[in-house]
Amino acid sequence: MDAPSCSSTCSCTSFPPRRDDKPDLPPPCDGPQLRSTFHVPGMDCPSEEQMIRLRLASLPVGALHFDLPARTLAVDHAGEATAILRALEPLGFGATLTGSTPLTEATISADQADPAAEARVLWLLLAINALMFVVEIGAGWLARSAGLIADAMDMFADAAVYGVALYAVGRAVGMKLTAARMAGVLQLILALGALTETARHILARAEPESVAMIGIAALALIANASCLLLIHRHRHRGAHMHASYIFSANDVIANAGVIVAGLLVSATASPWPDWIIGAIIGGVILAGSIRILRLR
Repeated sequence: MDAPSCSSTCSCTSFPPRRDDKPDLPPPCDGPQLRSTFHVPGMDCPSEEQMIRLRLASLPVGALHFDLPARTLAVDHAGEATAILRALEPLGFGATLTGSTPLTEATISADQADPAAEARVLWLLLAINALMFVVEIGAGWLARSAGLIADAMDMFADAAVYGVALYAVGRAVGMKLTAARMAGVLQLILALGALTETARHILARAEPESVAMIGIAALALIANASCLLLIHRHRHRGAHMHASYIFSANDVIANAGVIVAGLLVSATASPWPDWIIGAIIGGVILAGSIRILRLR
C-alpha cells in the first residue's frame, strides 16, 4: 500500500523543533496539526513498534509516542487521521482511532528530552548486552546449558537491535527498512542457532551444570537490572527509550527463567527444565525475527 503524500498545492513546513524523537521524519503539510491516538491491541513488543515506525515513515507525521503496556499509539501529524489508520491496517494489529486533539507548542515542549544523554544510555545498554553475550555464550558452552546459550543469543539480539536503531537514525526511509531487515535476518540466525543448540543438547542428552546456570543467569540478571535502572528515568522520553526499557525488562524475565530452570535441574536431577527454557527463549527470538522480516 502506497503511503499518502503531500499534494502539489501544499507548502510543507516542519513541526516546531523536537529533541526526543526522530528528527528525520518527513515534515507535515501546512494546515491543522493534530495528535491522534490509536488503540493497537496487537502491539505488545518493541519489534511491533519498529514495524509501525517503518510503516508510517513516509507519511507527514512529526512524532510517534508509543505506550506498549496500554497498547496505544499517539501520532503528531497534519492531514486526516484516517490516512494513518489506513497505513496501519495492513499490519494486522487491529488498530482503531480513538480520538484527535490539536497539537500545541505546550504539548511539544512537554515531550522534550536530552538526545545526547539518551544516546549515551543506549550505547551503554548495547555494550552491557554485548559483554553479557560473550560471558553467557562461553559459560553456556562450558556448563552444557541450552538455557544459557539461548539467553546469550537473546542478549546479542538486543545488542543488534540497539546498534541497528542507532545506525538508522537520520537516514532515508529505504535505509531504515534495510536496517530493520538486517536486524531481522540477524535475529533469525540467532534464533535458529539457539533452537539448534537446544536440539543438539537434547539429542546428546547433555547434562547441564545447575550451579553454573544459576550463577551466570544471576549475573545476567544483575546486568539487566542495572540496564533498567540506567534507562528508568528516560523511559518516557520518546518511544525509542520506552522500547529499550521494555527490552531490558524482557531480558530480566528471561534471566529469571534460566535461574528457575537451574533450580529445577538441581531439584529434579533432570535436564529437561534447561532444554525447555532454551526452546522457549529461542522461540521468542524467532517470533520477533519473523515479524520484522514480514515487514514491507
